[in-house]
Amino acid sequence: MHKITTLLSNIKASKVISPEINYDDYVGIDFSETSADLDSYALKTATDYEIYIQKYLDKKNAKIAFGGYTEVRSLYKRSTVFKNTTTDERNIHIGLDLWVNEQATIHAALDGEIHSFQNNKSLGDYGPTLILKHEANDLIFHTLYGHLSEESLENKKVGDKITSGEKIGTLGLPPNNGDYAPHLHFQIIIDMENKAGDYPGVSSKEKLEHYKQNCPNPNLLLKIC
Repeated sequence: MHKITTLLSNIKASKVISPEINYDDYVGIDFSETSADLDSYALKTATDYEIYIQKYLDKKNAKIAFGGYTEVRSLYKRSTVFKNTTTDERNIHIGLDLWVNEQATIHAALDGEIHSFQNNKSLGDYGPTLILKHEANDLIFHTLYGHLSEESLENKKVGDKITSGEKIGTLGLPPNNGDYAPHLHFQIIIDMENKAGDYPGVSSKEKLEHYKQNCPNPNLLLKIC
């Protein structure tokens, strides 16, 4: 993975959501199970999270809240997508989330082509999802954009060429986005492991090292802070 991380670190910063918003208007947010701030709120529904996020953004005088890479979260407990009788519980987030309470535009991080797309409709899943394939310095990797609008998947074809910064969709709203407060799940994936239109964005403790190697920190590319 060292070659990929070096490549990503040397690429100019990419904006994948509402590029007109400056990074000065971003603020970090903590959704981990140990967050002291969350202890004061009973957050259960998408609406609960929307209200909480907007209050947080207003308090911080910010427009987009970001964070979540390798964050251990309790918000996945409502969904069987992350735990059933035959698998370990998955509760460690391996992408980076960008939270904003509006139907923001979503843009390609880099030049590439459409690898796959799919509407992952289960409660707590990605909802409409787009995956791009990129190649640079003889290295191949992918970027995943989850929780999009259903319209974002229209008129798309596998293999379509995409340019850096091109609008590829819009942010989805609940319940069609997996029933979350509006946010983009952005993830870097080196090996798609024969998957299409979907790839785990949440890991169990047992498999975390594997996913950290295959899914490096998205902020290497976004360079938010």
